[in-house]
Amino acid sequence: MTQNSNKNRVIFLDLIRAFAVLNMVQGHTVDVLLGDEFRVMSNPFFAFWFNNRGMTAPIFLFTAGTTFTYLFRLHKEPFKKNPRVMRGIQRVLLLIGLGYLLRYPTPYVFYFKDVGIQQWNIFFAVDVLQLIGFGLLFILLAFYISDKIKISDFIIFPIFMGINILGYALFENINWKEFLHPFFAGYMYKGTGSNFPLFPWLTYLFGGAILGSYLAKNAQVFRTVKFSIGLIIIGIVFIISALIFDRLEIYFWGKSYFWTTSPNLVFIRIGIVLLLTSLFSFISIKMNTIPKILILLGRNTLLIYVVHLLILYGSPWNVGLIKYFNRSLDPITTIIVALIMIASMIGLVLLLYLFNIRNKALVT
Repeated sequence: MTQNSNKNRVIFLDLIRAFAVLNMVQGHTVDVLLGDEFRVMSNPFFAFWFNNRGMTAPIFLFTAGTTFTYLFRLHKEPFKKNPRVMRGIQRVLLLIGLGYLLRYPTPYVFYFKDVGIQQWNIFFAVDVLQLIGFGLLFILLAFYISDKIKISDFIIFPIFMGINILGYALFENINWKEFLHPFFAGYMYKGTGSNFPLFPWLTYLFGGAILGSYLAKNAQVFRTVKFSIGLIIIGIVFIISALIFDRLEIYFWGKSYFWTTSPNLVFIRIGIVLLLTSLFSFISIKMNTIPKILILLGRNTLLIYVVHLLILYGSPWNVGLIKYFNRSLDPITTIIVALIMIASMIGLVLLLYLFNIRNKALVT
């Protein structure tokens, strides 16, 4: 999926990836800058932004799983001969490495004398890049198992989803720091300060992998209204099921676990992602081409992620905006800065394209 003319290009994936990365940029920017006094849920604009922000990661992860699986399954070779295996492994190592590099506790390579416990805890906490890296690794494992025992993707990925959700319900209540080093415990639960432990966040990647496999095995199906309607129906089923199960939890256990260890929040978010995906797929049915910038944004999500984080949060080697404006700006100024940040990211990918600057390692 490198050219508009490519018959295998799935237009709606380009659209949703561009939307996801720009939504992520504005979400992080507003979260860093908007003053605490303006963060009130009674304000409908903030409430909408807050709920939209909660969907940023699920959309991002779902599309990552969809794209990776779609590209992998376009190649009909056995697992060991598929050129996407080695490229996938390289991607895994890059994502995990960048994830830790962005949180490196010192500006020096091997000098750790002045590094405090809090800095080490931040370094060990698992963020989205490490999550996606391990998610792609597990997807490759699923491909290997599928190839070995001849089991369909539509069986193995739901199994992986089920194991991940079950693991969330079991592992989140265990104090993993008592048994494991924080480096490993951070992958198991949120107790170490991890934003994206493997459980339950891998579920979104596996869900996206199911869609990616379906798209690869059903050429041009995304150009049909039936496909969009199917996504809507499945999304609604997920949402209604989550609401019903939440009521059952209250009935049988006397309280809801919606925001803790229940899979219901995951199901609702998957349902919303599917509804959004159906919207983009419906929009793209009659489209044979889209503006080049949208393709560039989708292909450069990793580059945009890294650059905008360095600008906002800084690193051991630079100071971010958070140091000077952390939750201190009014809504209008925050919106203006968010728009400038979005424009800057668009300008970045345009410059790379116009000057033919190759950043193959960071491109999907």
